[in-house]
This record gives sequence, structure tokens and C-alpha cells, in this order.
Amino acid sequence: MRTPLILLAACVTALCTAGPAGATGDWGPLAPPNPHLGPIGTATMHGDAGSSDATPLAGPDTRAVSVTGYPLAAACPTLLEGSDNLAVALCTAIVGQAPIVYLIDPADSAPIGHPLATLPLAKGSLLGGVYAYLDNQDRLVVVDGNNRLLRIGHERDAAGAWRLVSTAVAELSAVIPVGDNVTGLVPDWSGNVWFATGNGVVGLVGPSGQAATLALPAGEQVANSISAAPSGRIAVATTHALYELHADASSRPEVLWRAAYARGSARKPGQLSWGTGSTPTYFGPRTGADYLTIVDNADGQVNALVFRSGNGQLVCTQPVLAKGGAGSENSPIGVGRSIVVASTYGYPYPAVPEGAGPAVPPTAPFLGGMTRVDVDDAGCRPVWENTVRSAAVPHLSTADGAVYTVTRLGPANTTPADGYAFTVVDPVTGAVSASHPLPGTIVADPLQTSPLITHGGHVLQGTITGILRIG
Repeated sequence: MRTPLILLAACVTALCTAGPAGATGDWGPLAPPNPHLGPIGTATMHGDAGSSDATPLAGPDTRAVSVTGYPLAAACPTLLEGSDNLAVALCTAIVGQAPIVYLIDPADSAPIGHPLATLPLAKGSLLGGVYAYLDNQDRLVVVDGNNRLLRIGHERDAAGAWRLVSTAVAELSAVIPVGDNVTGLVPDWSGNVWFATGNGVVGLVGPSGQAATLALPAGEQVANSISAAPSGRIAVATTHALYELHADASSRPEVLWRAAYARGSARKPGQLSWGTGSTPTYFGPRTGADYLTIVDNADGQVNALVFRSGNGQLVCTQPVLAKGGAGSENSPIGVGRSIVVASTYGYPYPAVPEGAGPAVPPTAPFLGGMTRVDVDDAGCRPVWENTVRSAAVPHLSTADGAVYTVTRLGPANTTPADGYAFTVVDPVTGAVSASHPLPGTIVADPLQTSPLITHGGHVLQGTITGILRIG
């Protein structure tokens, strides 16, 4: 998942192992927590540095679900929560399309339309300013439209009112070409802040604030976020290939391997670029980061591709999403030996980034669908497929063994009158175990953005106009 405007641990030690996932409690391990991130499960859009889309936090009690709508007149794709249980939202205002940071108390029953504090940021490109993270001091780390790496903390003033305070860490304009902006951002286990730009520049900022960069081959764009593993490796997916990099002896980015994938003959409807829609996902049964996976953009049937981290060996290619639409804009869930892929084929985004190219066909019904695939050293095997029409990035809780998402209601040929439902899927069988309608129609569209399961057991879900609090 990406762009704000358009869419707008069961085990955490490296010694744990896991067999095929089954009942609650079998899911894991997650990779060890990154010491430079905030709490595991809530510090990044995809839960952790490896973009597992899994969390050790339990979701809400689905027997009695309450929903509060928080209108902000902004699309909110990035929702994070620090160790102080305060949430930080990075949103894009509907008017002017500039990014705004909100500080929110998820436990407060008052509308988030009155957040604790707000801070506008410099506007960049449409693909810039989506991905950010919370560091180990609960500060939002983000690159603004002026290509400044910022850490944004929160504190109370003398009168007791909350405020957001921004500190510039590095000026990146000298290493990022004019007209380019940062798309992905993640720290490694050594404290380097890695970034990737839309036009294929990969760089890192060391603890001293000095930046070093590497240009990927011309014509390759980065349209999703990037991921990090405890090994120090960084995964970047471009519109042509998957890369794994690390910092060399001189603290400069170095490519370890490159694997081209089938990008298809054109962008598909429900895709925001011509290539994979995946933020690459680290997962695995031994370290939580043994493997790396994306979904390709092959014509016709798409495939989950699983590579071995470190050497890029292709472990398996598994066709997915045969029952629904053959295309995914979202990061797969990856935990233990299992991955879960959700279709976005045909999803009606209101706009796509400039230069994305035409979709072929121009439109398609949104059929939805999810596929679970299990992986071992011998290869992959499909476990189940369903026709759940996920309208958000699904997240798996290792605490309660459930997948949480928002589904789109209505006909496959979508309309602005479609409704939405908070939906829970059993990852063992793929069946829907709970579904609760949400208020609103088009203003409640989550636009395939990522939910946040909070420490208090709520789900915060960004929408095209604000945030929903569920539970």
C-alpha cells in the first residue's frame, strides 16, 4: 500500500522455530524488535521493520463492537502508536493536499476531530510523505516535501497543552535529484535511517547525519515502502525487480542481489504503478526474517514469490488470488511459515500517481479475494483461498490468531453508495468469523490503507476523510 492522496510476538527471539500455523498461539515467530523503533506492532504502518503486517497485540472484542467516526477533512494512511499509548497520524489534507501530523489519544471518547496537537509539513510529490515510523523515543521520523529528514516529538507546554516539536536531522536535497521525493523509510538495527525515492535512489543517513546514496537502474521506480531485517539487510521493490542491500564497510548502500520479476504488459486496474504493489515482507520460521516475499504483476494469474534472505535464492513461485482479482497493491502478511495475500484488482481509487500509465483494462469489477500460502525449504503450497473483498491492508494478531480488515459491501461493479464492514478472518481456514457494518459510504472508504491495532485493543482505521475507531 502507498500514497495518502490517492487512496488516499508470539515469539520474538531468533532461536524460536515454528511448524505449520494452526490454532491460536501457533503464529510466529516475529523477528526480534528493532532497537531503533517504537513498540513492535505499532511503530510502522506494516507493524515492524520487516513489514510483516502482524502484531503481538490483540484486537477488539468482536461480540460488542462500537464505532466512532473522527472527521479530519484529511486522508490518513499512516497511523502509529508509541509507548505512551498516544497515536500519531500522518494524513493528507483534502484541501491543498499537504501533509499534516496529528497527535491523538485513542482512549479518549471525544472526537479525534479535536486532536491533542497538529503540525503541517511541507508538501512534496504525491508518492512522498506516506511512510514514516516512530523511533524508540516515540518521535515520528519522516522526510518532508523539502527533503528534510525530521524527527517530530510531542511534549506539553507550560500550560499543560500538547504540542508537536520538529527537529531536522539531515538535509537530503543534495543527494536527492530535483523533482524526486522519498517514498520509503526504515531504520536498520545499527541506527542508520534508510530511504528510497520514487525515481530509484536508495540511501542511508548515519547516526552523525551524513547521507550516502546509490542509484538503481534508470527507469526503475520505487512506489512502496522498504523493509529491514535484523541481519542489517534492507529490501527494496522497484517496478522491475526486488533488491536486497546492506551497508558496506564504508557505510554506503551496496546491492547484495537483484531479482527481476514478471511485471506484466501494463498497470492493472486496482494498481497504483506498473509493477508489484508489495512493500517487501520479511518472515520465516527460525529468525522471523529467513525469507522475503512480494507479489508480482504477471499478466493473468499473479504469483507470490518467496526468496531466501541473504543470497536471493528463489524458494518458490506460487500462483495466488485465483478466486478473486489477479493483482495486489498491498504488502502480504508474513509470519512463521505463512503468508496471506489480499487482492486489490479493480479497486476504484479516485486517482493514480502522475506517470503511472494507463490501466489495462481501464476498469474491472472489484471481486476481492485472499490466499494463504505456507512455505518450507521444499517450496510453497496453497492452504486456502476466499472471496473476502478487503478494502484495507489486512493485519494478523499473533495474540488472538485473527486477521483484521475492513471489507467493501455492495456489487462487484463498485459505486459511491457502497458500504463497509469491520471484518475478522480466521487465518486457519480463511472463513469470516465476524463482520460488523461501519457507518457511512464513500466518506468511510479506507482506500486500501493500513489499520492500527492499539495497545488498548482498539482498531484505528484511516479513511478518505479521517479516522474510524473500532472497538
